[in-house]
Amino acid sequence: MTWTAPEVADERPDLDMTADELPGLLEWLEMYRATVPLKVAGLTSEELCRQPVPGSTLSLLGVVRHLIEVERYWLTDVLLGEDSPDIYSHREAPEGDFELGTPQSAPADLERFEDEVAQARRHLTGVGSADEMAKGLRHGKPVNVRWILVHLVEEYARHLGHMDMLRGAVDGRLGY
Repeated sequence: MTWTAPEVADERPDLDMTADELPGLLEWLEMYRATVPLKVAGLTSEELCRQPVPGSTLSLLGVVRHLIEVERYWLTDVLLGEDSPDIYSHREAPEGDFELGTPQSAPADLERFEDEVAQARRHLTGVGSADEMAKGLRHGKPVNVRWILVHLVEEYARHLGHMDMLRGAVDGRLGY
């Protein structure tokens, strides 16, 4: 029997358009995180791995796996200054997040996304200001929470656009 990503209710938060900076950035991040399961809902593991755009190796599963690595890198390695192990990409497979997902790995990869996001949320609970400095460095340079959150929002926005086009190419389903 073929595995299918579960259908999910759209429980994205309403954004407070008068929020202060830190809560506003966190709301956008949460809204985008909650959009990922909507983009993969109802697809089989084979459909999640399909690379429907000629000349591109992008798949929906590859984007999910990339976002897992993005969450871990920015909120564990940089924010907390911890050295976490590679998940998918490493020296021998620098694009392993995008290129090495399989129909067999899809269920565990989607579960890992939820787990990684939950862990990232816990890492952010102690942050009181966007001005706070991360404990880790990015390319040897200091970075503050504001930069991390703006980058995460940008990263999700970019890749959700990819996911929308990929989903449309797989089964015609589009939507914000």
